[in-house]
Amino acid sequence: MKTQKFNTNIKCTGCVSTVSPGLNEILGENNWKVDLSDPERKLTVEGDVGAEKVIAAIANAGYQASLRPE
Repeated sequence: MKTQKFNTNIKCTGCVSTVSPGLNEILGENNWKVDLSDPERKLTVEGDVGAEKVIAAIANAGYQASLRPE
């Protein structure tokens, strides 16, 4: 299982609630988290889902995400 990190514009727990259904659908619950204390609002995901699908799920909820360089 791989770990991927994304920068997002998710700002609060309400935003996390908005993106939760889409991320839970493609990744499963407890396979992702958003660090709201990080200024870049880092999203960390575990699983074999492509970055494009994660970015699309965030976009479908009205937010932006970009893959962080390793």
